[in-house]
Amino acid sequence: MSNRMKAALFDLDGVVFDTEPQYTVFWGAQCRLYHPEHPGLEHEIKGQTLTQIYDRWFSGPLEQEQAVITRRLDEYEAGMDYCYIAGFTDYIARLRSRGVLTAVVTSSNIMKMEAVYRQHPEFKGMFDAILTSEDFEHSKPHPDCYLKAAARFGLQPEECVVFEDSFNGLRSGRAAGMCVVGLATTNPVDAISGLSDMQITDYREFNM
Repeated sequence: MSNRMKAALFDLDGVVFDTEPQYTVFWGAQCRLYHPEHPGLEHEIKGQTLTQIYDRWFSGPLEQEQAVITRRLDEYEAGMDYCYIAGFTDYIARLRSRGVLTAVVTSSNIMKMEAVYRQHPEFKGMFDAILTSEDFEHSKPHPDCYLKAAARFGLQPEECVVFEDSFNGLRSGRAAGMCVVGLATTNPVDAISGLSDMQITDYREFNM
């Protein structure tokens, strides 16, 4: 498979950065505030897009709270710690030395990415393309985002490898017809094995 990989397409949270625990803290606070009747809801919504969370849990009488939560989230993301998953920077350097194209394909918005760039000035130089929520018509698990990334590079789906951690992201990569590497950072290996071709906990000693 490594000989066929012409592009590596990375989700952001839980794949490039170890941010999922911080999101659990944020959403835990929001869920306890708005849904005290549903303890542990922050764990159920892991890996879902903001739109999906709002549609399921903050519609109807709570719809007016969406703007408030979005403002809180923007402020929270601006101050988050964006720490790379162990081994990531070495791994992506190896990919680029082999001529493999690299891209971030994330449901995060440009505002959040600006916070990433401030904390990591080197970030843009690590990737040939960065696609955010503003670039897609459909959210994961729809394959739109990964197909657009492949098209950006002029490649076929089978020439791309997707790195994902969430169920929706893994399904998106599968639906795009790409090889999928599952990161067991958000969900355990046994939970993601049916949606990915291989599973890793981080990039140390990963040689694909």
